[in-house]
Order: sequence, then C-alpha cells, then structure tokens
Amino acid sequence: MKSIANHIQTHADALNLRSKRNEILASNIVNSATPNFKARDIDFNEALRARMDVGPVNVSNERHFKFYTGSGDEAAQFRQSVNPSVDGNTVELHVEQMQFSENVMRYQTSLEFLNRKFSGLMSAIKGE
Repeated sequence: MKSIANHIQTHADALNLRSKRNEILASNIVNSATPNFKARDIDFNEALRARMDVGPVNVSNERHFKFYTGSGDEAAQFRQSVNPSVDGNTVELHVEQMQFSENVMRYQTSLEFLNRKFSGLMSAIKGE
C-alpha cells in the first residue's frame, strides 16, 4: 500500500509544482510591459527531484502526525533574456507564452495520469 501512496504522491507533487510554475509564468506575462521587471521561472525537473529525495520526519510519539519535508529548492530563479530591452525588462512575451502553454499541457497530462490511477484503484476495489 505504501508504494501506491508514494506513486500517487509523485503525481500530486508534480501537479503542485506545475501549478506554482503557472502562477510564475502568468506573472511574467502580466508584467511584460513593466520597466525593470525580471522574468522568473522554476526548473521543474530539479524541483520535482528535490521533492522526491525527502523522507518522513521522525516522530517521538505514535499519535504525532507524520509529514514529509522538502529541501525548498523549488525557488524561482531569474530567466536570462535573449534580446535585452531598453527599459530593463527581461520578459520575452513569445517565450513566456510558449512556456505557459507547454506547462498547462503538462499539468493536464499529470492530472489525467492521476485520474487514471484513481480509476484503476476504484475498479480494483469494486472487483471489476
């Protein structure tokens, strides 16, 4: 049962990271005309890897809640622009829109994987 929970947790972590990345990319798009705004992004693969390398926190009593900690390496980093702008803004709208649409597709794919896992578990429980 623990391996099932771990497998589902990976998809849940991926959804959370994709959602966070969508917020960051949307912020970049909204601020594309703001002088001196610096585009940010997270490295999804590194952030997910950091979340997967964690383990449970030791508890001193069996009634304590067990929880998992992350390394916090999913902080947004500044993106280097290919074409520098005069006003200091590093947002390149075409790049941000492409990254955003790709991230949305991957979010939907992760959500579909998670839904299929739950559907499979429900079929197994019902004995279908």
